[in-house]
Amino acid sequence: MILLGTGTGLPDIDRGNTHMLWDGPGGPLLIDAGGSTYERLLRAGIDPQGLAGVVVTHSHCDHINGLPGLAFSMRLGGREDPLPVYALEPTIDILRATFEAMKVEYHVPLDWRPLAAGDSLPLAEGWTMRTAPTVHSRPCMALRFEAPDGGPALLYSADTEPCAPVRALAARADVIVHEATTPGPFEGHTSPRQAGQVAAEAGARRLVLVHFSPRWTMPEDKALAEVRAGGFTGVAEIGRDGQVIEL
Repeated sequence: MILLGTGTGLPDIDRGNTHMLWDGPGGPLLIDAGGSTYERLLRAGIDPQGLAGVVVTHSHCDHINGLPGLAFSMRLGGREDPLPVYALEPTIDILRATFEAMKVEYHVPLDWRPLAAGDSLPLAEGWTMRTAPTVHSRPCMALRFEAPDGGPALLYSADTEPCAPVRALAARADVIVHEATTPGPFEGHTSPRQAGQVAAEAGARRLVLVHFSPRWTMPEDKALAEVRAGGFTGVAEIGRDGQVIEL
C-alpha cells in the first residue's frame, strides 16, 4: 500500500488529504482521490494510465476532490479504456453529479460499479478486497485486502468511529491503516487512543495512523503515547505522504 496523502480534511504543508494506492495483486487500485492525485501517483513511481480501478470509500470532498482532475488528465494522457470506479450507490450518485456540475466533458470513460458495504471484490492471485460499513456522517466503507488461505491481510478503516463491523473486518489483520483524526472520542471519527484499542483487539502487528495532523489532532509523540495507552504493543507509527507499506 502506498500512502499518497495522510492528512485530515484540512491539509498540512507536508500532508495532503488521505488517499492511497493498493499496488498488490489486482492493482494498481486507487483508494479515494484526495487532490493532485495524478502527480502523486507519478511521484510514487506509478503510471496513472495503468490504474486497474478506483475504490471510493465515501463522498466527502477531501476523498473525491481529485477524481475529476485525475479522469481529465488520464484522457489527456491518451487512455481510452474505461476506468472502473467502485463505490457505494449514494457515493456514485454524488460523483456523477460532481462531474456534471464541473462539466468535465473530456475525461477517460468511467465504468461505475456499485458496491454494498459487506461485499467482496476478487483481485488476482487469490487475493480479495472485503468491505464493511463504517460509522460516519455519510455512507462509508472500510476495506480489507487479504491473501488466500489465511495469508497476510491489511485493513484500511476509512473514516469511522470505532464500531463492530470495522472491528470484525480488522480481526487478525497483520497491518492496520487507521484514521486518527481527533484528540478524543468524536462522532464519526477515531482518536489515536481508540485506534490503538482497535489494533490491540485485532491482534495486529503494525498500526499506521492516517487522516492525522500533528497540528489539528495532537503532536506525533503524544499520538504514539495515546496508541500505547489504548493497549497496542506492536509497531506503531504515523503515516507519511509517499510511504510504502509492505505486506
